[in-house]
Amino acid sequence: MENVNINGIEYAPVCRPTGNRAVVVVDRGWIFAGDVTRENGRIRLDRAVWVFRWESIGFDGVIANPKAEKVTIRPMPNGVDLPDGAEIFMVPVDDSWGL
Repeated sequence: MENVNINGIEYAPVCRPTGNRAVVVVDRGWIFAGDVTRENGRIRLDRAVWVFRWESIGFDGVIANPKAEKVTIRPMPNGVDLPDGAEIFMVPVDDSWGL
């Protein structure tokens, strides 16, 4: 899609990530990222990481740059398995996010 001009303002198309990787915010303050599979009321994250901590950057800064100096991401070697009711929201990200 090409840029669109509305009322004299030019807008570029939104680039959406491909694949099934996402950052998943779940209840009790946990934030994970991984390749998402939904099945039987569960959310499975493979190639999973845990967003352990970030400082002075904001959640949007973490999404934009997970390798920033003030972001701590830890691998979850066995993946993550969650009940789908634990999900608060999910943000689609690039296939290599957090790795």
